[in-house]
Amino acid sequence: MVRRAHSAFFALLLALVLGCSNDQPTAEGDAAANSGQAPTSEQSESTTVTTAVDEDIAVTNEATLDSLALITSRMGDLDVMEEARVIRLLTVYGPGRYYLDGPNAEGIVAEMATLFDEFINKRLGKKTLKVNVVVIPVARDQLIPALLSGKGDLVSAGMTITDERSEQIDFSIPSSKPLSEVLVTGPSAPPLESIEGLSGQTLYLRESSSYRESAEALNERLVATGQAPAKIHYMSELLEDDDLIEMVNAGLLPWAVVDEYKPQLWNGVFNEIVVRDDIVFREGGRLAWAMRKDSPMLKQAVDDFLKKNREGTLIGNILRNRYIRDFDWAANALGDDDYDRFRKLESIFKEYGEQYGVDYLLAAAQGYQESRLDQGVRSSAGAVGVMQLLPTTAKDPKVGIADIDQVESNIHAGIKYLDYLRSRYFDDPAISKQDQTFLALAAYNAGPSRMINLRAKAEAAGYDPNVWFDNVEVIAAREIGRETVQYVANIFKYYLSYRMVAMQELNRLEAREEVGI
Repeated sequence: MVRRAHSAFFALLLALVLGCSNDQPTAEGDAAANSGQAPTSEQSESTTVTTAVDEDIAVTNEATLDSLALITSRMGDLDVMEEARVIRLLTVYGPGRYYLDGPNAEGIVAEMATLFDEFINKRLGKKTLKVNVVVIPVARDQLIPALLSGKGDLVSAGMTITDERSEQIDFSIPSSKPLSEVLVTGPSAPPLESIEGLSGQTLYLRESSSYRESAEALNERLVATGQAPAKIHYMSELLEDDDLIEMVNAGLLPWAVVDEYKPQLWNGVFNEIVVRDDIVFREGGRLAWAMRKDSPMLKQAVDDFLKKNREGTLIGNILRNRYIRDFDWAANALGDDDYDRFRKLESIFKEYGEQYGVDYLLAAAQGYQESRLDQGVRSSAGAVGVMQLLPTTAKDPKVGIADIDQVESNIHAGIKYLDYLRSRYFDDPAISKQDQTFLALAAYNAGPSRMINLRAKAEAAGYDPNVWFDNVEVIAAREIGRETVQYVANIFKYYLSYRMVAMQELNRLEAREEVGI
C-alpha cells in the first residue's frame, strides 16, 4: 500500500484536474437499501478529463503550488514542469494498476509514481520547492488525447509501443520484457487449430487498444490469401482486459486478445480460460511510458528512472510480483447456477422494469450484485431477498410494497425504490440518463443523503457532480471507501454481460427465422 506524504494535497490535485433537494424519504438513513455486502471487484470506468473548477479553492499543502497549472492545458518540457512544480502522470483507474481506498492511492502505478517523485526531485536537486508528481486517471481512449492537449505530461498505463502511436507520441525505453498478444479462449469457443481459423469469426476488443492494430494486420494477411477477414466488434472503453477475460471465462465471449501476462492475474480465479500461446497476434511487444514529442528532457529523465526501476530490476520485479497475484474478484454473473436463477426471474424483472422505466437487465444486474439473485439471502443489517431491501424502506410510503419476503414483491419494491431515487434526486436535464442511473445506484447502496453530500463535495473540488465515473466516484472512494464505487462498477459490468447475452439470443432467433427453423 502506498501512503502519500501529503494525501489531502494529493486528493485535491486529482480533483482540480478531473473534472438538489434535501427532502428525503422517511425510511432513508445512510444505507436504506444496503445489503451490507461489500462488492468484490472494481471497474475502471472512466470518462474524460474535465477542466471546470472553482478557482477559489485553496491548496491545503504548506507549499505555494500554483493550482492553475493543473487546471489549464500546459505544454512544454521538463523545465516548464519544474517551473510549475507539477508533473501530471496519466493512467487508467483500476484494480492492481491504480485505485483509491479512502485517501490512499494503491496499485503499481501509484508506487511507481512515488518512486518517480523521489527520483525527479533528487535529480533536480530541489531544496525547498518540491516538484510534485500527481496521478490523473482517465479512460483508455482519453490517454493520448489528454496528453496531446496538455492535460497531462506522461502516460503510464501498460501501453504497448506501436508504429501508429509512435507517429503521435514519443515512448520511453521499454518498461517490460518482450511480450506477446495471444488469444485466450473459454468454454464457448469453437475448435481453433490456428490463427487463420479466425477468418469470418468475431473478435471483441477496445478500439483504442493495440489489439485493434494487430487484428487489422491479421485481416490484411487473411485477405491477401483469399480468406474472409475477422469481424471486429468494439467493446466499451469502460471495460479493461480483466473484464473481457472474465466474460470469456463465463462463456459469454468465445475468446479475447490480451497481453500474455494478464491471465496470470486470474490464476486460480477463472479456471475455464485457456491461454492459446500458439495463436499469437503480436510478438515482441514492449510496454513503455509515453510523452509528447517535444519533451526530450522529460524523456531522458524517464529513461534514466526506468533503467533503475523497470521490470527486470530488483524494484521492478518486486512491484510486478506484488500485483500479479490472485485477487478477490466478484463471482461470475453468468455461471451456470447464477444464470439459471436469472432466467427464472427474468419475467419479473421485465414486468416491473417496464412499469417503472428501468432497464430490466440493469435491475437484474443489481439483483445479482446484491444477492446473487438469491431470495433466501438475509444480511446482518436486516436487508431481505434478491434486492436486499430493509423492511423499513419497503414500508415507506414512497415505496409501499408489502411482503418483500416473497421474491416478486421484493423485486417490485427494489425497482420501485431505484426509480424513486432516480426521479427524486437526479431527474435533472444536466445529468445524462446513464448518469442518473449510476447516481441512483450509488444512492441505493450508500443512501441518498450521503450522495447529496458527495455531489456537493465533488462540485466544490472541481469534479462534475453530474457524472459518476471519474468524478463523483473518486470523491466517494476518498470519503467512504471502495464499497459504493465497486458496487456501481460491478452492476455496470454485469449489465453489459446480461445485455450481450440478450443480444446474442435475439440474433440467434433472427438467424433461425431466416432459415425457417
